[in-house]
Amino acid sequence: MNVEKIQEGHVFLIDKPLDWTSFDVVNKIRWNIRKAYNLKKIKVGHAGTLDPKATGLLLVCTGKWTKRIDEFQAQEKTYTGTIKLGVTTPTYDLESEEDHTFPTEHITEEIIHEATKQFIGEIEQFPPMHSAVKVDGKRLYELAREGQEIERKARKITIHDFKITKIDLPFVDFEVNCSKGTYIRSLAFDFGKAVNSGGYLTALRRTKIGEFDVINAENFALEKSYFEEENTTEEV
Repeated sequence: MNVEKIQEGHVFLIDKPLDWTSFDVVNKIRWNIRKAYNLKKIKVGHAGTLDPKATGLLLVCTGKWTKRIDEFQAQEKTYTGTIKLGVTTPTYDLESEEDHTFPTEHITEEIIHEATKQFIGEIEQFPPMHSAVKVDGKRLYELAREGQEIERKARKITIHDFKITKIDLPFVDFEVNCSKGTYIRSLAFDFGKAVNSGGYLTALRRTKIGEFDVINAENFALEKSYFEEENTTEEV
């Protein structure tokens, strides 16, 4: 891949590593491109944040293709993951310690499968307190770190499909196909309440964004040598 293609526009399909932020990935690719091609500036951006504790498909656009980020973000997304029932955490995932416990003795496979039905279609969802949503100019996670819990406005999202793929209580594996703006952490929390218990996300992986599939993801762009080798080949 030559520098002209990078500047004209390209989309990298990245399988985001665990504990990397989406901005970590963008910054790594930007740094690699700038160093490999001796560029002072290059536009690089991602099309849809993944939480640090999530893995899977992240689209990273360069050059003029950064103008298509909104288009990519608007597409349907598919996730797989695991919910632990009977407990909650403040962040609704593994980024914080378990804080409350709830009974699970009453939960059956029938109750679990039945509970998924109430989430299918257009629903209202509240973003987690530990999220990047802004309220009065301040990120919710900043307020949460200060110990504040404020009222959040519900957002309309669409769950196209919600399948339970494995039940090994207290853990439940699932696959979800949903619209832009869906917080799977909130879905896990709300699902816990739907089965009259608690719940939080212990694993999450994004497998698809529109027609893009994580099986086609290649993490070469996270290595500086990828660009150096390509650039050297062009000049020989």
